[in-house]
Order: sequence, then C-alpha cells, then structure tokens
Amino acid sequence: MPDLLDVDALSAGYGEALVLREVSFTLAAGQAMALLGRNGTGKTTLINSLMGLTRQRGGAIRLDGSDISRLRPEQRALAGLGWVPQERNIFKSLSVEENLTAVQRPGPWTPARVYQLFPRLAERRRNMGNQLSGGEQQMLALGRALMLNPRLLLLDEPLEGLAPIIVDELLRAVERIVREEGLAAIVAEQSARRVLRISDEVLILDRGAVLHRGKSAVLLADDEAMDRLLGVRQSH
Repeated sequence: MPDLLDVDALSAGYGEALVLREVSFTLAAGQAMALLGRNGTGKTTLINSLMGLTRQRGGAIRLDGSDISRLRPEQRALAGLGWVPQERNIFKSLSVEENLTAVQRPGPWTPARVYQLFPRLAERRRNMGNQLSGGEQQMLALGRALMLNPRLLLLDEPLEGLAPIIVDELLRAVERIVREEGLAAIVAEQSARRVLRISDEVLILDRGAVLHRGKSAVLLADDEAMDRLLGVRQSH
C-alpha cells in the first residue's frame, strides 16, 4: 500500500526567501509524526507548504499518490488535508455549533462526534468563539478541522500556552483520532517528549533541512540524542 503522504525534495519559502531545502519524508495512513526543531527551523513553513500557503520552489507533495503541489489551499482541504494553524482562526462571532457546521462536509465526523471527543465543547455549544478559553478555542479549531473529514491532520504548535490539564486532553484526543479513527497527523510542537509519546515517526528540522528522521520511541529512549538533536534538556 502506498504512503498516504510522500514529500519529495520539497523546497519552499516566502517571496524570494528560501526556507525549506529539499525536505523529504513519507507518512502512512493511521500514523502520527512529531515535527520538531528549535524555533525558526522551518516547522511552520513546512506545515504551511503542505497546505499551499508558501511559494514552492522545487520537489513534489503527493497525497495518496496524487501530486497536489499545484493545488490551491482550498483544493488541498477538499483533497483531504485538515489544518489547525497556530492562530486557530476560529470564527469568534459564531457559536461553537455554528463554527462546526459552517465547514461541515459529508463523512463520519459530525458535531455530535466532536462533542464526544471534547465534552467541554458540548457544554459550550451556544457560546460564541470569543467567549471560550484558549484551550477551548484550540479544541474547537481541532474539531472544526475534523468536520472537513480529512485523511491527514496538520497541527501547528497546538499546545502552546495551554494549561497542563488541557494539554493532556488535547494529546489524548489526537492519539484517539490516529489510533482509533485511522487518520494520519503531523504535529509541529516544542514540547518534544509529550508529542513523541503519542507519535510513531519523528522529523527534526534544522535551518530548513532534515536533521533527523526516525521512530519516535527510539528517540524518546535516548536522552543523549534528544539533547544533541534538539539542543536543550527536555523535561519529562
């Protein structure tokens, strides 16, 4: 069976600035990848490039065998990419329920299933987006991405600035989506150990190029490699 995502020698950036340099990796359906690296190494640019939000200079992005490199962002969403950006981009003047139904596409994910995943959202279904806490907004952003019924989720720094109890809830949700629902996910994150625990593969970027690619469990068990590749002692 072919990989769900095949990124081959991808080079991309913004305007004349080249950020990513010949990045290559694959990801199978039903697997999660931790996308790690120091700030400014290209993690967000890679997520944005997969969504078609940067200027691609070379290489190819294939989703389920089809080259999507020339597709616009909305076409990539229709092809099966679900994006949760750092800014969340929820509709703050719409209710939780309206945020979900506004983007709903046919498929197994419905508002009721999102509420099962995040009971907090069910309790706040009539609240406006701007009445939610940061953690609830992040849950809504993830729920809204699921309403597109994607095959691959792209999450950019989903844990940033959130309380530990919310972080744990979000990570459990991502793990469930991958393990039980069979979606693939790429999670760009600073909290390396947390994301490595729920992922199968790891990709570490440095200066826009691949520094390391391997199994999450292997890296997680090697403190010396964690220190060398990520540059800081990661807390447990």
